[in-house]
Amino acid sequence: MDSWNSIYEEVAYGVLGWISFLSWSLCFYPQVLLNYRRKSVVGFNFDFPALNLTKHTSYLVYNAAMYFNPEIHRQYHQKYGLNQMIPVGLNDVFFSIHALSLTIFTMYQIFIYERGTQKVSKTCIAITAIIWTSALVCIIIAWPKHSWLWLISVFNTFQVIITTIKYIPQAVTNFNRKSTVGWSIGFVFFDLFGGLFSFGQMCAQSIDQGSVVNFYGNLGKLLLSLEVMLFDLLFIVQHYVLYPEEGDKGNMVVPSEEAEPFIDSGMQRNKGSASKDDSTGTGTDDLMIVGVAVAATPNLKSGSVLAMEIDEGQRAI
Repeated sequence: MDSWNSIYEEVAYGVLGWISFLSWSLCFYPQVLLNYRRKSVVGFNFDFPALNLTKHTSYLVYNAAMYFNPEIHRQYHQKYGLNQMIPVGLNDVFFSIHALSLTIFTMYQIFIYERGTQKVSKTCIAITAIIWTSALVCIIIAWPKHSWLWLISVFNTFQVIITTIKYIPQAVTNFNRKSTVGWSIGFVFFDLFGGLFSFGQMCAQSIDQGSVVNFYGNLGKLLLSLEVMLFDLLFIVQHYVLYPEEGDKGNMVVPSEEAEPFIDSGMQRNKGSASKDDSTGTGTDDLMIVGVAVAATPNLKSGSVLAMEIDEGQRAI
C-alpha cells in the first residue's frame, strides 16, 4: 500500500514539487528572451541545447512511463516493497514535456539568429550518438523479458550522465572568453531554485515514509538536483566574481569577427561596396571615416571644410 502518513507532508510534497516545476520551467525563458533581444546566440554554447535535447527526451521517457504505466508500478513495488510510493509526481511529467519543447525552440533560435563561428562540437555529436545507440541496444535487451523498470532506469541514468556533461562546455566557454555575456544569469537562478525545491520534495516524501528508498529508487532525480545546484553555483561565481560585467551588456553589439551569419549569402561582403561611386571608386563610408577622424583631431581643419574640399576634388576628377 502506497499512501501518505501525514496530510502535511503530502501538501508539502505537492507544493515543493510544483514550485520546482515552475522554477525549472521558467529557467528556459531568460535565455530565450536574451537571444531574442540580442538577435544573436554568440556566447551561448551550442553543445548545451544539443545535449539538453537528448537529456530531456530521456527524462520524459522515464517520468511518463514511471507515472502512467501500471506494469512498471508492479515491477517497482516488487523490487522496493508494496508500501513504497512511486517516486515520480505529475509535476515531473509536465516539466519534462515543457523542457523538451523549450529546448527545441532554443535550437530553432540558433538557426535563425547570428551565431558567429560557433558550432556543435564533434565531442557532443559523438556523445549523443553513443547515448542513442546504447538506448537502442537496451530496448532490444529489455523487450523479450519485459524488463521495463530496468529499461526506464537506463534512460534515467542517461539523463543524469548528460546533466553532468552538458554544463561543462558553457563553463569552459565562459572561462575562455573571460565573460558570461550571452549566457543568461536568469536561467542560472531559476535552475538553482528548481534543483533546491526538487530535493526538498524528495525529502518531504522520505520523512513521511520514514525511509530513504525514494532517494535510491529515483537516483536520477536526486543526482539531477545535486548536479544542477553545484554547476549553478559555479556559474554565479563566474558571473559575479570572476568575470563581472559593468552595466547591462546583455544587448551589447557583437564584434564583427564573431558575427558571421549562419548562412553566408555574400550580401555582407558586398554591403560596403554598394555605396561606392561608379566613376571614382570612392565610397561614402570612406568620407564618413575621414570626417570622424578630423572631428576628433583639433589641430586639423574642421570636418565641414575638409568635406567641402573632398567634394570639390571629386567633381574635379
